[in-house]
Amino acid sequence: MAESNIGAASNRLANIMEQIVASYDEARPKIHHLDQMPLPSREDAERILDAIEEIIYPGFYSAGGVTHQGIFYRVQERIGWLFEHLCDQILKSVRHIRETNNDPCISCEDLAVEYTYAFLESLPRVRIMLAKDLRAAYDGDPAAGCIDEIILSYPATYAITAYRAAHELYRLGVVLLPRMLTELAHARTGIDIHPGADIGESFFIDHGTGVVIGETTFIGNNVKLYQGVTLGALSFPKDEKGRLVRGHKRHPTIEDNVVIYAGATILGGDTVIGEGSVIGGNVWLTESVAPGTRVLQAEAKPRFLTPADKFQEV
Repeated sequence: MAESNIGAASNRLANIMEQIVASYDEARPKIHHLDQMPLPSREDAERILDAIEEIIYPGFYSAGGVTHQGIFYRVQERIGWLFEHLCDQILKSVRHIRETNNDPCISCEDLAVEYTYAFLESLPRVRIMLAKDLRAAYDGDPAAGCIDEIILSYPATYAITAYRAAHELYRLGVVLLPRMLTELAHARTGIDIHPGADIGESFFIDHGTGVVIGETTFIGNNVKLYQGVTLGALSFPKDEKGRLVRGHKRHPTIEDNVVIYAGATILGGDTVIGEGSVIGGNVWLTESVAPGTRVLQAEAKPRFLTPADKFQEV
């Protein structure tokens, strides 16, 4: 390339860089994080979730196998690593929310340590919950050959594991990191569970792709969902300034022993699906149903066309 062309290209690139840097202050709302405390790391969030999986399901994600004799030392190593990295990511999450709310972060380090201890203390209870979820999957799916198959190959296992871990952090008041953990599962499985949702025991999602469970959803015990189910909001109320009102119940309540088939959409914070109900595929619901109700989509009447009709729009 001629020297004059090289100079012109260099000047053009310099101009591009100046425009990009100028856009950092011009774009509204602000979409940079300059001159502030570091944010939680996506890479560390993924490694944390991997470590949580290894602790919850020992022997399933270890290349060399694990024995009862050696499990304490393996857990000791994993918990030590997890404490350090989780505490760091929680600290960044706590600082971020305090920074966003213009609230001085005086004792954030102590708070992060306490949250980390509280989360680790929850893991035995989380394991018991997940064992019941796995039993529900085995009992609810005749294609499942064994529990090991469900742990290793079912997308719902990964999504529900991520949710149950993230939910414990969410309950503690950690905001950003739990969303990152459930979004890792969302990206990998197509199952979108907000960590704020409250989900009971023995929960099973069959197939799973396209399931959406909103932040204020309540799900009781022994509930089964199929792919494409949406438990969402019906509307988004706004205040006098036109801003979305946050923090109120927007998503439905699903009581115990409910089955919701593929493609069903249930919306609204006042919508309650009564205990023992069955919601059929592709049903759209924005109102409550009594316990024991079967809701099915109205049968479409078939239309038979003659050869002369076949090119007409149907």
